[in-house]
Amino acid sequence: MAPTYIRLDAKAEFCELSCSFYRAMLVWQEFWITGDCDGRGDPVSNPDGPLDHDLFLLCARDTVKLLRNHPSLALWVGGNEQIPPKDINAALKNDLRLHPFFQTVLGENGKSTTELSPVLKDPSQYLDGTRVYIQGSLWEGFADGKGGWTDGPYEIQYPESFFKDDFYKYGFNPEVGSVGMPVAATIRATMPPEGWQIPLFKDSDGYIEEVPNPIWDYHKFIPYSKPGKVHDQILLYGTLKDLDDFCLKAQLVNYIQYRALLEGYTSRMWTKHTGVLIWKTQNPWTGLRGQFYDHLHDQTAGFYGCRSAAEPIHVQLNLSTYFIEVVNTTSKELSNIAIEASVWDLEGTCPYYKTFENLSVPQKKTVPIVEMKYPKSKNPKPVYFLLLKLYYMSDNRILSRNFYWLHLSGGDYKLLESYRKKKIPLKIISKILIKGSTYEVHMHVQNTSKKPDSSTSTLVNNFASTQSDDDFDTSSVELTHENSEDNNGVGVGVGLFKRIFKSFAKENEGLKVTEMNGSDVGVAFFLHFSVHASAAGHKEGEDTRILPVHYSDNYFSLVPGEGLPIKITFEVPPGVTPRIALQGWNYPGSNTVH
Repeated sequence: MAPTYIRLDAKAEFCELSCSFYRAMLVWQEFWITGDCDGRGDPVSNPDGPLDHDLFLLCARDTVKLLRNHPSLALWVGGNEQIPPKDINAALKNDLRLHPFFQTVLGENGKSTTELSPVLKDPSQYLDGTRVYIQGSLWEGFADGKGGWTDGPYEIQYPESFFKDDFYKYGFNPEVGSVGMPVAATIRATMPPEGWQIPLFKDSDGYIEEVPNPIWDYHKFIPYSKPGKVHDQILLYGTLKDLDDFCLKAQLVNYIQYRALLEGYTSRMWTKHTGVLIWKTQNPWTGLRGQFYDHLHDQTAGFYGCRSAAEPIHVQLNLSTYFIEVVNTTSKELSNIAIEASVWDLEGTCPYYKTFENLSVPQKKTVPIVEMKYPKSKNPKPVYFLLLKLYYMSDNRILSRNFYWLHLSGGDYKLLESYRKKKIPLKIISKILIKGSTYEVHMHVQNTSKKPDSSTSTLVNNFASTQSDDDFDTSSVELTHENSEDNNGVGVGVGLFKRIFKSFAKENEGLKVTEMNGSDVGVAFFLHFSVHASAAGHKEGEDTRILPVHYSDNYFSLVPGEGLPIKITFEVPPGVTPRIALQGWNYPGSNTVH
């Protein structure tokens, strides 16, 4: 079980999120010593702050009593990027000392021993006694452990850099971040027209420098290039046309950045790294920097890239070594598992297909399995897609699915621009359940383009139950060939979908089948759902999105013949009729699907 770490920062307005979006949540609880207010600045604001030390300690002790019984509380932290004044720090260390039962000492033989003092056995003598107190976020095992400014970076990186040994040299990084542009609709909804201008791109000693408009600059825009260090990651996709084009390509980069950030850390988890906290998950104002959901609560693609990488059981590609790795953060060994690796080109063919069987991965371990040979093969395509699936050999249940778009070393993604003209057929089977103002939409999205070779078709979409309780349990979903039909001629997929709904609906009517026609064969790339209020009564150009919305997945891609279940949940304001729209790299416009 991989935990989620939420950092409740002394700065108060932000939270930080780490390692996993699954199962458990752990809280990093800081007291109110923040470098923004106390002990720093020019001139120094208040080196002995806070002003009233007795009041501070009274509040701190009340806070401990309030929170100490919550199972999600992980540790206490004195201050953010600094430590409390000596008297406060000493008092907190004493109040929050560990009960000996929780103190583990390694003896000479390497075995753990616990010595309980007769005087200290009574838990009532402890304010908490069950959790560690550290004096500051950069001390005692975090960053360099000595308070040095060794957290970060907070800027664009080459994706492969996250996997390299010199990216971050300490075990636990309490803050690291990257870019975070929202979609164009959010920019238009939160900024005047002067803020809709995309950055200027100018040469800077062989690198591109992004020069944002003044409004973006005021809102702390983090560029997608770093002159002298990182070439522009948006321009890898070609010349930019307008705000919509910039923000769509930014989502591609967002996804890659945050997936690589976490995969790079989990690649060395338990050997070099012990943890990482992402700064930050969200902007309480319209900041244009690291974020997983924007000011209006719409998730960026970075959220889904991070969530993919944070699976408790995860298959991934090490972008530095090109080894396929399996991450097992659970307490149980994985056995009798296999990996399917398939490469798909822009013509819709599968030039590389391999399965690696009879694998096992120990508990709490990241294991490199095999090197991907395709980039070194004869005549590799300059741009290609890679689909990895980790599954049980006994019943083909999928444990992890991971989709990459890649280019050869020294190349770019400009060939994807012409790929936007591909018309890939989709079939979407959906049903809406309504309870009060809550809508719950269950969908099965399938790429129905013909598979070029049955021997390279991906295995059945039979997902193991590793999702959270809120996710659509697809353990009974099995994808059959798209040409198979039931007695009604609607397709076997509908029959299977009806069986899925038997667990929560007495009536099996109301399924809607939406087909997006196309004659091309290939990957349905970077599909993105959104929920809108019906157009009636809205002005042209008005933001019609209903927010927030929870998606079991978004910004996803499907290879020929592949299907994926999606669950969408949202609240609808009174008197509003919702519609669900689908967009994608090769699905322009807003295509209503329900």
